[in-house]
Amino acid sequence: MRLLCRELAREPGVEQMLVTKRGSELARRATADGTAVSETPWGWGLDPRAWFRLNLAVSTFKPDILHAHDGHALWMARHAAGDTRLVGTRRVDFHVGRFSSWRRTDRIIAISGAVKEVLAADGLPATEITVVRDGIDPDEVRRAAERPLNVRAQLGLPTGTPLAVNVAALVDHKDQRTLIRAAGHARATRSDLNWVIAGEGELRGSLTAEIASLGLAGRVHLLGYVEAADALIREADVFVMSSKEEGLGSVILNALALGKPVVATAAGGIPEILPPEALVPVGDAEALAGKVVAALSHPASRIPLPERFTARAMAQGVLAVYRSLV
Repeated sequence: MRLLCRELAREPGVEQMLVTKRGSELARRATADGTAVSETPWGWGLDPRAWFRLNLAVSTFKPDILHAHDGHALWMARHAAGDTRLVGTRRVDFHVGRFSSWRRTDRIIAISGAVKEVLAADGLPATEITVVRDGIDPDEVRRAAERPLNVRAQLGLPTGTPLAVNVAALVDHKDQRTLIRAAGHARATRSDLNWVIAGEGELRGSLTAEIASLGLAGRVHLLGYVEAADALIREADVFVMSSKEEGLGSVILNALALGKPVVATAAGGIPEILPPEALVPVGDAEALAGKVVAALSHPASRIPLPERFTARAMAQGVLAVYRSLV
């Protein structure tokens, strides 16, 4: 969202205000970029304080477009919009309910064709859904990765130990259970390969138990939340995604910007980023292991970051949606 605000700020004639959580990293960075920011208390879910602040911002700023970036924000925006045109960005390929706020927008921006397909299958008019894929600033990603994390030293591993890295929340649809089983399959052919999972979530306990039951302690490492995720990816030999559902898999873009081989499941929007030779079927731990080992043994040519996944392209796509509504 911050990159979108920054890119839109460069467009002549575009005025914007960001309403976001008080004291958040997004608020800090957007302010530093020169975006007008209205900060509000914002707890988890539908916080009435945030809804009040949003109403105040709409009444004073009088926007032509009100753009919400998740389901809770969309619910509040719908009840604050009045006659203002409402846009929502849909980032996940989950199904929507019959009475969902996603059915009451003027336009939905889907971050992948896969997300659009799910929404259309749920009965939302395809003509009101526009695909604008996530974009990154590759130079910013590279700058963020410059300071070494030294993850091998942190884990007590020898220099040069091969690492397969996954960065994702520990939740069901990210399916790190398949990743852990892949580590078990890979052990026979690459006993030196270590697997690093950066993320926190409700499944940490069960994943820890899975690692222990497969005898992979010391081979699969749960790091928890890692703020310097780009630095971690830079130190990987292979970046791996094991999701069974995925709106796009935007973190893959960071790995491509850092020149890393990527192996992933063909879930959701991931095939819109990666070529078929980088993909395996969802839930196939053995195939995932084989593809990772192959990437280590015979690194393929670097997959370039496609231009359509840059922040500039994303901003132009969003602007086109705005212009179609005013």
